Amino acid sequence: MRFYIDPATGSPHAHNHQVEEHEVLDVLEKPGEDRAGAEGSRIALGQAALGRYLRVIYVPEPDSLFVITAYELTERPLAVYRRRKKKKHQ
Repeated sequence: MRFYIDPATGSPHAHNHQVEEHEVLDVLEKPGEDRAGAEGSRIALGQAALGRYLRVIYVPEPDSLFVITAYELTERPLAVYRRRKKKKHQ
């Protein structure tokens, strides 16, 4: 798995949103949702092992994944995700 490196910081862009690589891996290994995004990207939503709910934007590659960014779901987006997940399990 590769991460987009922010040229301004030299670190993965997800770090700008206080998200660590291991949290991204948690969500990508077991997403609650995974749907198509724009321009060939995918959007995975799920809960990391430490409990935070994340949205991970990535692009599938032939032998890997290229993670563009990731950030925590909060407030309304988190409520909508939980509602969809609850509805799916009924």
